[in-house]
Amino acid sequence: MRRSLLLLAAVVASAPLAARQPAVPAAPIRVAVFADEGARKTKGPAAEAVERVPGFEVRLVTGEDIRSGKLKDFRVLIQPGGSGSGQAKALGQEGRERVKEFVKQGGGYIGICAGAYLASRSYDWSLHILDAEVLDRAHWARGTGDVELKLSPKGEEFFGAKDDVVTVYYGQGPLLAPGKDNAIPDYEPLAAYQTEIHSRGGAQPGVMKGTTAAARATYGAGRVFCFSPHPEKTDSPEARAMFRTALLWAAGRN
Repeated sequence: MRRSLLLLAAVVASAPLAARQPAVPAAPIRVAVFADEGARKTKGPAAEAVERVPGFEVRLVTGEDIRSGKLKDFRVLIQPGGSGSGQAKALGQEGRERVKEFVKQGGGYIGICAGAYLASRSYDWSLHILDAEVLDRAHWARGTGDVELKLSPKGEEFFGAKDDVVTVYYGQGPLLAPGKDNAIPDYEPLAAYQTEIHSRGGAQPGVMKGTTAAARATYGAGRVFCFSPHPEKTDSPEARAMFRTALLWAAGRN
């Protein structure tokens, strides 16, 4: 008996150290949310939506932070709602180039509403990281409210949706259509507007329906995901799942 106990002790003592230590939790994925001119300067719905996803850590960044190279500390950058041109101005030419290089080198980008305007190729201040044109630019202030999105078959699969129609809050985001820039990969449409808003600003009916509401693409080694509407501001399980899935994809986790 004594000999058996001694043998057992020897086996335990000789076991690899890693096998006897508890697993170390993986470090959280760091997400930067833009918080400068053209966006909320304090924690808003986008940052709060990230905090609801386990395994992610969020920090607010300014244009100066980005110009000084701080994106190297993050896996994903979110450009939230607000003003696309205002965000572009706050970034400046140097900051916009830093964002493009961040994505090109493997970073993730999520553009929501204003951030989708910023990602497009339609303006001299936009990033040109999503091959998308903004339609009906003259009537961007078309109104706000809930809209229905029709998921494409690929969108249903991607989001794991039980239904192909999802209601999401719209806040005057861009009406996106495929661009024609051969230097940028084509985007994959995942959802389109099934209903529309044209309550002000001279917007006409029949323009918004069918335009792209959610799209994903690659840019260099990185990933770009754009929402025209606001799933992060929509209090429903379906909309929250859409945001969470997009975040995981942008971070390279699915």
